[in-house]
Amino acid sequence: MKNKLKVLRAERDWSQADLADKLNVSRQTVNAIETEKYDPSLPLAFTIAKLFGMKIEEIFEPDKK
Repeated sequence: MKNKLKVLRAERDWSQADLADKLNVSRQTVNAIETEKYDPSLPLAFTIAKLFGMKIEEIFEPDKK
């Protein structure tokens, strides 16, 4: 799944650790989502969207196949 998490985080000058703290996950989880090695659970996706004041589909989009 494609996502804009890294860009959104960088715009706020947050490190991966800063974002992980805000989401209550590990820095490794943030890294895995940003590098598209891991798709977040639906509850985590909602939490991410709420944190950035956006809709889930504004941050995440399915891979085009």
